[in-house]
Amino acid sequence: MTEPLLELQGITRSFMAGEREFLALKDINLTINAGEMVAIIGASGSGKSTLMNILGCLDYASAGSYKINGRQTRDLDDQALAELRRDYFGFIFQRYHLLAHLSAMHNVEMPAIYAGTPEVKRHSRATELLARLGLSGHLSHRPNQLSGGQQQRVSIARALMNGGEVILADEPTGALDTASGKEVMRILLELHAAGHTVILVTHDPKVAANAERIIEVSDGQIISDRHNERAGPDLPTEAPVALKPAGARRLVASLGLFKEAFNMAWVALISHRMRTLLTMLGIVIGITSVVSISAIGEGAKRYVLKDISAIASNTIDVFSGASFGDSRAGAIETLVPADVQALSQLYYVDSATPMVGRSLLLRYRNIDLNAQVNGVSDQYFQVKGVKMAAGITFSESDARRQAQVVVIDHNTRNRLFGPGEEPLGQVILIGNLPCTVIGVAAENKNLFASGKTLNVWVPYETAAGRVLGQRFLDSITVRIKDGQPSKVVEEHVIQLLLQRHGTKDFFTSNLDSVMQTVQKTSRSLALLLSLIAVISLLVGGIGVMNIMLVSVTERTREIGIRMAVGARQSDIRQQFLVEAVMVCLIGGMIGISLSFAIGYLFSLFVKEWEMVFSMASIVTAFACSTLIGIVFGFVPARNAARLDPIEALARD
Repeated sequence: MTEPLLELQGITRSFMAGEREFLALKDINLTINAGEMVAIIGASGSGKSTLMNILGCLDYASAGSYKINGRQTRDLDDQALAELRRDYFGFIFQRYHLLAHLSAMHNVEMPAIYAGTPEVKRHSRATELLARLGLSGHLSHRPNQLSGGQQQRVSIARALMNGGEVILADEPTGALDTASGKEVMRILLELHAAGHTVILVTHDPKVAANAERIIEVSDGQIISDRHNERAGPDLPTEAPVALKPAGARRLVASLGLFKEAFNMAWVALISHRMRTLLTMLGIVIGITSVVSISAIGEGAKRYVLKDISAIASNTIDVFSGASFGDSRAGAIETLVPADVQALSQLYYVDSATPMVGRSLLLRYRNIDLNAQVNGVSDQYFQVKGVKMAAGITFSESDARRQAQVVVIDHNTRNRLFGPGEEPLGQVILIGNLPCTVIGVAAENKNLFASGKTLNVWVPYETAAGRVLGQRFLDSITVRIKDGQPSKVVEEHVIQLLLQRHGTKDFFTSNLDSVMQTVQKTSRSLALLLSLIAVISLLVGGIGVMNIMLVSVTERTREIGIRMAVGARQSDIRQQFLVEAVMVCLIGGMIGISLSFAIGYLFSLFVKEWEMVFSMASIVTAFACSTLIGIVFGFVPARNAARLDPIEALARD
């Protein structure tokens, strides 16, 4: 005796209605053989739809045994049940249950996507099925562009996509006019003749009359099971579609389904553009903030470091005393020109320049000013990065012969000379010493320089011998050779001066430590600002989660349809996760583009410094977008995957 295709023994299905238990099915015993055409009839609420849902593995029995080809279904997990729905069953619903945003072709292809069928093969199969059902001219039409009869034929083609050994038709003609209903029944009879097992669920005796076996259900029980003596029309037969073994399909599905999840996610996103834009708005703002703040912070850091470098970051200054503000420093006279010569001989040192300075009276004609008079060597201007606006600096020969020449700064020039007066060649009094102006230093716009001070420079020998009468030095500036570590050079400078002085009556100041401090401070500020910007990212992520949760609610029926055609929980979860990640990545790309646009506008209005974008910040932005999509998309994806297919299909 041949084993039945479907076998139910003692099937009971109960539901809780408030605090009371409602029995939808009571001790159902039923066998259906392969190739039969069975009609299950009964009034509304009789339990016939519940019975069909259990037969199609959309629902489960509260008690009893259900076997498919001898395989016990109660022992199967979600994946195995999804494979049964996908590979053995084809559902035809009264309300068609087509996805509104997909074309007829893509609706039909859906079961094959979850089965892992290659794209070319499933396109060919869908085209063949639709042509066979008279829809070859409607492949790209969406459901709202098709009549009711055409939509039901698309539903039938979808049911046959993976073979459809068992066709489960729930009121297949209930929403159709008479002509369309007859056409659908003709197709179902053809499928039966082709070897498919067809199970009709209907309340219409005329529809049930087409079946060779009629099962009547009332109050959750089978009250009659009879063979129909009326024979259907003679129809051409064909061999049933051979199904690929589930194991082979699973391997193909694992390889191709991830790509298809991206395709389906993209279609879903562009089909709901406004919802997608609102979802990614928070991400756009967050990524724009993070990247822009990072660029602003990097630009500010470079601007500050550039200014520090402009005042000779590769120099070490040596001063008398223990530290700045030492009250005994004025009495220490141990820094002498011989120390400059000794320091110049160090391997790590490029050059060394002495410096003495006092605040003295400058006089030009009837104008008197107090200015800082600095006695320096000819190398001072190179060491300190002082640029000339006009004229030249004094030379080594000027220093040797104690020439009475002077270089003045921009502020001194403005105070002593009128707008149209040429300062070069003019003689000014420094104290009581007349000196000729040979150069004017350019205006110093450095962040760390005082913009109001008056400075003039004369050769050190002139200042020491003719102006100040001082043979000891106020300070020495050492220029470090390029590429040499400033910390090491500073240690050698200290060691040499200790040997020469016999005691540490001096201290050093190294701008490199200032630069390191500025860099450390900049990193701390950038981190602080980035953390503040990350808050907007988190808010955006919460927005993604909220709208995705709303999306799950809005798309509950779509989820039920996908499950009915074979999608596993993992497939649904993967699709919604991919959608969340895509939303965040697209939002991230828009945010990065906006950041570059902000940088361009910034450069038009701010000339001193610019926003500096780094590849690290852009990569971090993309990583944050992906992470937010995964983290905040997980809960909506999990909720979607946990939906009950029966409840989902019943949702409008």
